[in-house]
Amino acid sequence: MVRYRRSRIANAPYFLTVTLRDRRSTFLTDHIALLRAAFRETAHSHPFDIDAVVVLPEHFHLLCSLPVDDADFSTRVRLIKRHFTRALVEQGVLNPGQRDARRGEYGLWQRRFREHTIGDEQDYARHVDYIHYNPVKHGLVRAVGAWPHSSFHRFVRQGLLPPDWGGTMPAQPELHQWGEP
Repeated sequence: MVRYRRSRIANAPYFLTVTLRDRRSTFLTDHIALLRAAFRETAHSHPFDIDAVVVLPEHFHLLCSLPVDDADFSTRVRLIKRHFTRALVEQGVLNPGQRDARRGEYGLWQRRFREHTIGDEQDYARHVDYIHYNPVKHGLVRAVGAWPHSSFHRFVRQGLLPPDWGGTMPAQPELHQWGEP
C-alpha cells in the first residue's frame, strides 16, 4: 500500500479542502455555529490564522497560516472534524448508535482531505479568489457577497475587495450539485 506523503513546510500557508462523506449533505451550513465553535476550539489549543475560508453545505476550503516552525495542519483538520462531530452528538443531531464499532467513527467526514502548500504571492492570491468565488461556481448564489459563510465579507470590511467583486452571474436554475467535480 502506498503511503501518501503530505508537504510539511513550516511558515508556509496551506490551502485545505475538507469534505463530508455524503456529498449531498447540508450539515456544515445547517450547523454553521457548531462548525465555527469547532474552528475556535481548535485554534485555542493549536493556534492558526484563517487567511480565507468558505463553508459550503458539504465541504469547506481553508487558507491558513500556522505559527513559526509549525507545519502540523493535519492535527488542526483532525481536531476541527472531531470537535464538530462531538458537538453534533451532544446536540442530538448524530446518534451515538450510528458510530461504526470497528473504527469508532460516525462516517460523517471523508477520511482524507486535500492540501496544497502555497508557493508564492500569486498562488496565494489565486487561492483566496478561488475560495471567495466558490459559492458562485457551485451555483449556490449569483454574487460572491450573497454567500454568508465566507471570509469575503471580512475582506470587504478591511477594504481589500469591493463589495461587487466577482460580478453577478445571470439567473440560472438551481443546480443542487455543489460538490467538487
